[in-house]
Amino acid sequence: MRPIEAELLSGSALYREVVLEKLLHARESVWMATANVKAMFVEHGGRFVPLVDVLDTLAARGVALRLLHAELPSRPFRAAFDRQARLVAGGLSLKVCPRVHFKAVVVDGAWAYLGSANLTGAGLGAKGESARNFELGFVTEDFDVIDRVTALYEAVWSGAECKACKLRAVCPDPILPAGKRAPTPRRPRAGATRLGKARRIQRSTKGAGR
Repeated sequence: MRPIEAELLSGSALYREVVLEKLLHARESVWMATANVKAMFVEHGGRFVPLVDVLDTLAARGVALRLLHAELPSRPFRAAFDRQARLVAGGLSLKVCPRVHFKAVVVDGAWAYLGSANLTGAGLGAKGESARNFELGFVTEDFDVIDRVTALYEAVWSGAECKACKLRAVCPDPILPAGKRAPTPRRPRAGATRLGKARRIQRSTKGAGR
């Protein structure tokens, strides 16, 4: 083990640092990973707005946005997303992997959050202190930590993990490297849990998109 410089945060301090101080001020890129994403609200311009509105503002500034998550986003998130033509056209690239359970936000490749909080109102959103989840996470500018986080993120995002994945046959939308075709999913047995249907959210076909 080696020492690293990091700050441990909890509760609303996570929201203030991750969202208000870092994400909103990104200059080049924001990579987000979450097991759950909802239409959370955040403070911006003196009022509370959906996170997708903030992401649209970032996309308009040329910030490259990625969202890696475990399931089809919630219906309110999809509705908010659909109202943002810039994001639908590729301003926000999204990919689903049901094995994603790590929560991370990497801003400009130089700052990272790792912790328990998802992209939900009670996680990294603007919920009141008495209504939010009990969450812990740390933030750091340690280059080795950031390199390891981005390496895992890129391995999942690029589809490098798909080939050996044991859940590939039941995955609703395998990422897979370019040019590879996903196998036809097996029909689940009676009573088995089914993963969500393939999403209707558009993904960019160039650059960071699929």
